[in-house]
Amino acid sequence: MALLGALAAAVAPFVPAAVIVALTALLATLVSTLVGRLLRRTTPQMATAGRRLSAASIGLIGGTFALQALGLNPAIILVVIALLGATVLVALREPLGNYGAKYFSDIYTPFKVGDTIQVQGFSGKVIEINAMTTVLLSDQDQLVSVPNVAMIRDVVVNTSPQAWKEVVIPVTIGGNVDLPTFESALRKSLAKLRTHLDPRFPPVLTTKARSAQSTVLQLTLMIRRPEDRDAITAEANKRLAEVLDAVRGVRR
Repeated sequence: MALLGALAAAVAPFVPAAVIVALTALLATLVSTLVGRLLRRTTPQMATAGRRLSAASIGLIGGTFALQALGLNPAIILVVIALLGATVLVALREPLGNYGAKYFSDIYTPFKVGDTIQVQGFSGKVIEINAMTTVLLSDQDQLVSVPNVAMIRDVVVNTSPQAWKEVVIPVTIGGNVDLPTFESALRKSLAKLRTHLDPRFPPVLTTKARSAQSTVLQLTLMIRRPEDRDAITAEANKRLAEVLDAVRGVRR
């Protein structure tokens, strides 16, 4: 009994912190799910980023309270984290700017590998879009590496024939989602948009990358009228989110 009493006395100071951590994890999951539902009309990538950011914010707040429950001064830890974060941001501002620009250009910039574009006085065929730069092959067979940040800061002209018809939406699904089931359900859902799409070109879902954790896809739609581009993109993203939620529900 004495041993149990000593053990209980040793564990007791950590119980409040453990309860706070457990509640924080539960709250972070709930908030992440809520944010995902609120952002379902946006692209899947943006919804995922929103869920992760909200969960991290809740985790940081909960971690601060847990440290207080342990009798530690969280202010010192937060100051150190803030200083380290500021140092990293200053040191990596250029790479982070290009990396972030790629994320937004994937969603909002209407060009892809194979298109011919003009940007910053350069013109060429896009042969690669990596985390830092977009690589063009010019008419003179020269490789032109354009920082991704230029794609959202400067005017980009897509000179490919009928480029306005093409709507490209990046999609990321978890490794636990059955791809054939997802594709079948998505095609059925997109069939309701057929009056707005070019009947000569059905929706195409291609696999860009695959791992045990996730699969990166690309949905390509060919629209009838350029003025419908924004509306169709929003509707397609909505249907993507609905199909993904439905497939996940079936999987569970």
